Amino acid sequence: IEKQAANQIESLKSQYSDSWEDTLKNAGYESEKDLKEYFILNYQRNQAIEDQIKDNIKDDYIIIKGASIKEDNVELMEARKLNLKIYEYNEMVGELTKKFKTICIAGCHGKTTTTAMFACTLNNICGINYLIGDGTGYASKENEFFALESCEYKRHFLKYHPYYAIITNIDLDHVDYYKDLEDIKDAYSEFANKTKRMVIACGDDQNTRDLKINKDIIYYGINDNNDVIAKNILYKDNGTSFDVVIKDKLYYHYDLPIYGLHQVLDFLSVVTVSYLENIKGNILQENLANFMGAKRRFHITKINNNIIIDDYAHHPNEVKATINSVKQKYPKLKIYVVFEPHSYDWLSVFENELVKILKTVDHVYVREINSLFKILKSEMNLVTSAFKGNASSMESLKSKSSILKREIESQKEKITILKSALDNASKSFGESDKRTQAWVTKLNYAEAELNNMEHELKDVNSQ
Repeated sequence: IEKQAANQIESLKSQYSDSWEDTLKNAGYESEKDLKEYFILNYQRNQAIEDQIKDNIKDDYIIIKGASIKEDNVELMEARKLNLKIYEYNEMVGELTKKFKTICIAGCHGKTTTTAMFACTLNNICGINYLIGDGTGYASKENEFFALESCEYKRHFLKYHPYYAIITNIDLDHVDYYKDLEDIKDAYSEFANKTKRMVIACGDDQNTRDLKINKDIIYYGINDNNDVIAKNILYKDNGTSFDVVIKDKLYYHYDLPIYGLHQVLDFLSVVTVSYLENIKGNILQENLANFMGAKRRFHITKINNNIIIDDYAHHPNEVKATINSVKQKYPKLKIYVVFEPHSYDWLSVFENELVKILKTVDHVYVREINSLFKILKSEMNLVTSAFKGNASSMESLKSKSSILKREIESQKEKITILKSALDNASKSFGESDKRTQAWVTKLNYAEAELNNMEHELKDVNSQ
């Protein structure tokens, strides 16, 4: 431990060689000995925490590993040391889908709300287990059905075994993984063909119609070429009313607290399963009349005369649907949108569509992406993590500036190498490879930001 502490001090001394004594004092340390004691104590604390966490893992446990858990996780390493059975999250959920009549709700948009609708309706009618992407869930061994939000990311949903497979729509998404739209369609076709009883898909969506499915399928939507159709739709500020017609016969007239065409379509998938399970239409009306939606999906908070709506929408089509729902529910109010893009590579694919949609509201505020500048500053903070306060001496500030300048130059060299590699890759894959295009754009953003940082540093140094 002492050797490690000494190495950390030497590393810091090399970074602040011109102002080491001042930097120590400004940070609240009388000497290197005090700083060394801090490092040792901090290491011992961390070690104690790690030892305590290790004790969480017992030799008779089965481990379920979430997608965000890294290989250097203390508990995971302890589990591997004990040779325990370790499931990926979607593998374990896949095992559960075998035990029930599982309704897998898939689609690029609408999965969470649709799954919440299944939970709200069928839970009171016949009992249903459910696992929703907003973090809510319920299970009983006695229930026959299991409603599962089934995500296509990295083809995770191929581990599931659907009794009914719902496909709400298909769109270009997850551009960091899927090569293009055809790649996504292939994944959905494979998913649908695992279905035991029936595939239920939105027939208004052409991408869904394009799937190569060899199972029985029912289409729903508002177009006349579907099997289950919503007609006579009336959008009101207190909800939406419409008729549901199945195979040319009126199933039921609904008047529900849902907003926008997208939620009407989501509900039609619930209607279709209910119809196949011989559940009467009026029972669905009774159970969905007080539907509150899913978490972070059109979540409404009132502050005096202002309405605050929190929605996870990020894909252009989701943003458009959310804005249309707001206009339906609050037709007389001005709309202010605060939008936070996910990442540079994501934004590079959807930027033009988003701009077009966001122009339809009164005011728009776009938040910063977690930029390379922030990441670099975070790395710089790690270098000086031992210090309790900001160094105030001019020499220390100059030293920090020098370090950041070297870091910028290093990052720009890496970008040049990566752009060259991506240029070769795009020639191999062709222009249809969205992932390559996204990364090129991401690197262009990063390069521009590094140039801005250089200008900022010049200003700081001149001051």
